[in-house]
Amino acid sequence: MRELIDNFATTYPFPLKPVVLQEEEKTSLRNKIARLLKARNAVIVAHYYTDPEIQSLAEETGGCVADSLEMAHFGSNHPATTLLIAGVRFMGETAKILSSDKTVLMPTLYAECSLDLGCPEAEFSAFCDAHPERTVVVYANTSAAVKARADWVVTSSIAVALIEHLDSQGEKIIWAPDRHLGRYLQKKTDADMLCWQGVCVVHDEFKTQALRRMKLLYPDAAVLVHPESPQAVVALADVVGSTSQLIQAAKTLPHQQMIVATDRGIFFKMQQVCPEKTLLNAPTAGDGATCRSCAHCPWMAMNGLKAIAAGLERGGVEHEIQVEESVRQQALLPLNRMLAFAANLKRR
Repeated sequence: MRELIDNFATTYPFPLKPVVLQEEEKTSLRNKIARLLKARNAVIVAHYYTDPEIQSLAEETGGCVADSLEMAHFGSNHPATTLLIAGVRFMGETAKILSSDKTVLMPTLYAECSLDLGCPEAEFSAFCDAHPERTVVVYANTSAAVKARADWVVTSSIAVALIEHLDSQGEKIIWAPDRHLGRYLQKKTDADMLCWQGVCVVHDEFKTQALRRMKLLYPDAAVLVHPESPQAVVALADVVGSTSQLIQAAKTLPHQQMIVATDRGIFFKMQQVCPEKTLLNAPTAGDGATCRSCAHCPWMAMNGLKAIAAGLERGGVEHEIQVEESVRQQALLPLNRMLAFAANLKRR
């Protein structure tokens, strides 16, 4: 079984980089998208890792830019009858699970996530069946089918609190799919966790030695790290947290310089909340090495203006998310547990 799991901690072919548009074409597409959103009674729900022009468009047209937990809240609570999810496929599936009465569109259904790809439902289900005594907790970065197999779904913003809660109840845990986040949670909580061995192609590339050298160049900078990063990188951080937690840290820390180890798409929102501060990419290439993702998810980059316009204009099988009803109903249970747990945390 260990060999099987390790086979899914692998490298995936990246999509082609999107064609750079001229400013005149961008303006035309933005205007077209605004018209289509009104015509469809639609709203854009975008992730922090999409390109800045997409985040800006979402905000300008009454949508939101958020982490996956807040995206789920926003989409289910918004009165729009159509949700355009600018992100990756599991986010679109999550929106459909929570809002079955709404049309959920994506700029492309081929926007993948390496964590989702690295946790196939059949193999993961067999792994869970081999450990029936364990509570199954899966990260939001998984397919609807994997969520349906889980007892809990969780995002990085509430992962520590949830694992602490389950551990206090004496639960033994299966965690999937991100091994770095799993190890971080184990270290923080000392919970009994059996971890699937997936990785995020962006966060897995941050380099320890190069980061140490960068800290020497910027000795007054705070280091902000997402826990999907390797543990040696996490150990160098001043703050470890989810996307929303890192944005809040950038705003509240006294440091004027920030070295940020997560997808560089987050810089758009970070710069909004602290425009006076300098944001620096953590290194993704070490001595003699080159990065593949260069701190930006290649599938998030597929959410371009042309693709958004096409999704809103055409809809249909090329762009509409569908989740089998039996899977949706089963996946809804752990998702609702997550939302209720998150709401209870806010009330504390």
